[in-house]
Amino acid sequence: MEYRKVGKSGLLVSELSLGSWLTFGAQLDIDNAREAMREAYRAGINFFDTAEAYASGMAESMMGEILKEFKREEVVVSTKIFWGGNKPNQKGLSRKHLLEGTWNSLKRLQLNYVDILFAHRPDPEVPVEEVVLGMDYIVRNGLAFYWGTSEWSSKELEEAHKVADRLNAIHPVVEQPQYNMFVRERVESEYRPIYEKYGLGLTVWSPLASGLLTGKYNKGIPEDSRLAKFPGLKKHLEESKLFSSENLKKVERLAAVAKKLDTELAQLALAWILKNENVSSIILGVSKVQQLRDNLKALDVKDKLTEEITKEIYSIIE
Repeated sequence: MEYRKVGKSGLLVSELSLGSWLTFGAQLDIDNAREAMREAYRAGINFFDTAEAYASGMAESMMGEILKEFKREEVVVSTKIFWGGNKPNQKGLSRKHLLEGTWNSLKRLQLNYVDILFAHRPDPEVPVEEVVLGMDYIVRNGLAFYWGTSEWSSKELEEAHKVADRLNAIHPVVEQPQYNMFVRERVESEYRPIYEKYGLGLTVWSPLASGLLTGKYNKGIPEDSRLAKFPGLKKHLEESKLFSSENLKKVERLAAVAKKLDTELAQLALAWILKNENVSSIILGVSKVQQLRDNLKALDVKDKLTEEITKEIYSIIE
């Protein structure tokens, strides 16, 4: 397992990490979640990600219970604030919700602090100054060591950094975007000018495009799959044109490349992301411990991605 810096910060995270979206409290009960986190830790994973919105807070509660098994200084824990409830001031990035959401998350996690606190989405209803100063207060008061963003545009990130400069506030160090073989523009193009300029790190989610890059949807949707259990997710993938006949054909061609390397498609897709030097960590979401074990094999595939193989992959996905 390689440990990478989160941007230009001094924080080191494992190149593969374990998340809890759509799994903890939804597909995994506490016992299976504990087994997954133990397996991850044994494999060298030190970074665990959650959010106040996941399973309406249950994911944080489950993770907090399991984290008691580990030495706090040996793990990196992140959570995200935006969707805390449906009442006024329970969602968004107002100073009130940033602080109250963080306090509530820490209670569920049974922690005094998280290592990274993410603004889960941009909030056009709140001045950037309020968000930056809210996060600055949270970090300076030890509720989080670093702060970051998730799915913010380069323009929004640029503004946040300029405001932080002007107000002498702590800057964000990390962004959490979706990134996989079929969703590439933001990571590979839009953010390019700001990696060096601001030292942006990336902890990326949906590396397998909600399972599309495992090949399991090539002949329909299995009953026990994530798309079958979460129809809203399937609708989103169809509306975004990610789940399309064209992409399914690409999946078949990518599977042939994986076979050439004597590996599985999922491992190839993860290894391909690991070759991106701007990625600090890939957040894995697993509904079974065996999936985690299989995904960890991507570490052995990374060095097999020669320039020739990489060119072949791009010829398929571009």
